[in-house]
Amino acid sequence: MLHHYGHRIRILHWCTELTMSNTLAQMDLTGSQGRVVGFISHQADPPCAKDIEEEFQLSHPTVSGILGRLERKGFIEFFPDPEDRRCKRIILREKGRQCLALMDETIRENEQRMVRDFTPEEQRQFSELLERAIINMGGNPCQRFDKEESNFND
Repeated sequence: MLHHYGHRIRILHWCTELTMSNTLAQMDLTGSQGRVVGFISHQADPPCAKDIEEEFQLSHPTVSGILGRLERKGFIEFFPDPEDRRCKRIILREKGRQCLALMDETIRENEQRMVRDFTPEEQRQFSELLERAIINMGGNPCQRFDKEESNFND
């Protein structure tokens, strides 16, 4: 029997993206802006625009636009890097931290809904199967996907 997993995976991804988009829309944010808020929050040291450009492989004008909108909406603020005057570091304001909490809640709810009717054993198996599928495709389930480091072209 032939299985077409890719289509089902895309549908599952679309379902989770849709709920996150709806959550972000409540705060007048786009998916790209939400991902940048998430990235900023998970850095040990406050990032600068260049860090975001590299992480998301976006151009400087695109990142500048995203950051400018986030700043105008009150989610982030900039402060000068004391060691490099050309670099402005980015931190989350209270509104950004509230957004992050709402995003985290949405992720938890999505994951609970995804396995709602699974037994604990099925949940464990589902997690293991997802990890194996990622490894089979050349990824690492513990790290974010990086196009340059994948072996899809091998």
